Amino acid sequence: MKPKEKQNTVELYYMEARAKLIDIAAFMDRIERDGFTDDFRYKAFKDALRELDSENRAQSVLLSLSDPTEELIPFATTKAACGAWPDKP
Repeated sequence: MKPKEKQNTVELYYMEARAKLIDIAAFMDRIERDGFTDDFRYKAFKDALRELDSENRAQSVLLSLSDPTEELIPFATTKAACGAWPDKP
């Protein structure tokens, strides 16, 4: 049995990643145009983008958006997750 030929991941995923990058640029344009740059989620988003230069990109981006506290809260204060930690230093 012959070993499987290595697939070109750029060929497979480039157009999908390109579309996502354009979506991100459009999102950022809307936020900045509408003046919501002080929102903690947008700040966390921009911080997460800086993690793209790190060695373990996916892990670094995820951790930058995660709540680092280890102590459980007694009850939820909102009905849904917000996708970023508001009290990040």
